[in-house]
Amino acid sequence: MAKYLVQSTYTTEGVRGLLDEGGSGRVTQTENLIARLGGRLESFYFAFGGADVYLIVDLPDNATAAAVGFAATASGALRTKTVVLLTPEEIDRAVQQKVTYRPPGAR
Repeated sequence: MAKYLVQSTYTTEGVRGLLDEGGSGRVTQTENLIARLGGRLESFYFAFGGADVYLIVDLPDNATAAAVGFAATASGALRTKTVVLLTPEEIDRAVQQKVTYRPPGAR
């Protein structure tokens, strides 16, 4: 299972829906959506500033995460940004791999 940070910003339409439904209703709906896709909602926070909502979710794979983002954005109620999160163990494996890279312009 892969872990993601999802940042969402409500549109005017989305804020109207939130005013009608309330915060707890959005959490429940989001939990159900993620569970139906074989994932788990780890945390859900409302905020003000750069984004309106921050989620940490476990999903089966990147394609599932993309599908959630597409569906949410297509609703017109919000814009999303999804960040793939890596565990310390994944970073350990990454730094152990030998990669030869030639930067642009180097000979």
